[in-house]
Amino acid sequence: MSNKNLQKLELTWIGKGEEPKLEPRILIENPEYSYGDSHTENMLIHGDNLLALKALEQDYAGKVKCIYIDPPYNTGNAFEHYDDGVEHSLWLSLMKPRLEILKKLLSEDGSIWISIDDDESHYLKVLCDMVFGRQNFINNVIWEKKYSPSNDAKWLSDSHDHILVYAKYKDIWRPNLLPRTDDMNNRYKNPDNDQRGPWKPGDVLVKTFSESGVFPVVNPNTGEEFWPPKGSCYRFSQDVFKKMIADNRIYFGKTGTTGPQVKRFLSEVKQGIVAKTLWFRAEVGDNQEAKAEVKRFNLTSVFDTPKPERLLDRILMLASTEGDIVLDSFLGSGTTAAVAHKMGRKYIGIELGDHARTHCYPRLKAVVDGEQGGISKAVNWQGGGGFKFYTLAPSLLKKDRFDNFIISPDYNPDMLAAAMAKQEGFKYQPDEAKFWKQGTSSEQDFIFTTTQFLTVEALEALHDDMQPGESLLICCKAFQQECKNKFANITIKKIPQMLLNRCEFGKDDYSFNIVNLPQEEENEEADETSISVQELNDQKNSPDQPTLFD
Repeated sequence: MSNKNLQKLELTWIGKGEEPKLEPRILIENPEYSYGDSHTENMLIHGDNLLALKALEQDYAGKVKCIYIDPPYNTGNAFEHYDDGVEHSLWLSLMKPRLEILKKLLSEDGSIWISIDDDESHYLKVLCDMVFGRQNFINNVIWEKKYSPSNDAKWLSDSHDHILVYAKYKDIWRPNLLPRTDDMNNRYKNPDNDQRGPWKPGDVLVKTFSESGVFPVVNPNTGEEFWPPKGSCYRFSQDVFKKMIADNRIYFGKTGTTGPQVKRFLSEVKQGIVAKTLWFRAEVGDNQEAKAEVKRFNLTSVFDTPKPERLLDRILMLASTEGDIVLDSFLGSGTTAAVAHKMGRKYIGIELGDHARTHCYPRLKAVVDGEQGGISKAVNWQGGGGFKFYTLAPSLLKKDRFDNFIISPDYNPDMLAAAMAKQEGFKYQPDEAKFWKQGTSSEQDFIFTTTQFLTVEALEALHDDMQPGESLLICCKAFQQECKNKFANITIKKIPQMLLNRCEFGKDDYSFNIVNLPQEEENEEADETSISVQELNDQKNSPDQPTLFD
């Protein structure tokens, strides 16, 4: 079968192609759980991760350097924090839309690392081939997650997990080098006090035979000739050998009488090592180490499958540098965010379960305060920075008692303006001087959302306030018929009608059967009285309104 045909092969399952039409929600900061530097860009998001990824898409597409996710493994085992046994086809259907948005978020030189075990790893590999392109597959890393065998195993004792690695574009992406270890550097000595520093002897022979590499090397100390063994040859030419001897780069042993060796100086070797695909627990930790780390922040409820900080340290070291954005949309106990914080990366962590507050929040708070667990001592972590805690806004539209969609009463004017900007692809950025400039899509293209009945007089006033070349989209609940098409540079749309059938409103859970949070009782049916433009402006500056992130 040709490579061309292989590229067309796709995984098929029940439910494929029935991806949800996601509502692009806005994010609202919860100051009670934000901590540290108020100017931080680090984000901890509590909410359904598919909706949260959709909320991030507009502002973060193409900006995330490294994504690490540890999705539920679909093993059929019941975990305390996750019901990790979703039917196989459903598991694939849940993964596909998440991976598709994650791909959009990756920068061109970015990569994604996915932890998985044998139950779904091979299906996930084919699914990732579909989403990221088979040509962008990097490697399958094997992580030794535990040391002792499971004596109750029916077949073989499972001692490893997989980490699938894909690049956005393999031709562009290159991993960083791992730092050299003290043990590696200690192999370099300087017995002859060479001014170029420590060195170690290396072989002067090469396996590929060439007649030009067969000649005698003369020891300048004794005049003795050294020929390469029969069937082999020197890796350097005779002229190069002479220059290296003159430059004191050839070593003839402690007594100066043995065969030639080349001096490999520590200062000239690659200052790092290429990572292998087999990661042992001694290098990057195991499950037991990870559980001990989690217990530092929550003794009463420990995750079943946390990841050790040293494992994430290895991944982030290879796939990012200081200041890069790291994302984990299955944050779990908060390991990725904690490690990214200590390593000077910006991060976005998403978690649906209540452990966003019980595990992630106290852990990241302790990191800001300078806790000394995990990799802290290795990276000389002293504390600092901060993070902001966000929740997803409720669905923009809800049905009233007559089964008609209306604007959710939970939305204040600021939230509505931000939500409509996101729905229409605008950047929510209210102008301090012009109340109607609530968002922009370009330097001269603006959006204005109001619940006030739009009259011709109000429209004319807006038009008179616009500069030549500017255009405006007005989203309102109702308007005079005479307003429609009155000005070529002003477009008017009616809400909620403009939004119907655009996406799936009213759904808050696209989860992997993760334990749902208790829901507050719904509010009484809200009054649909229009809000005036002046009221909108008054409320925009109210100190009681929640902080929005759009």
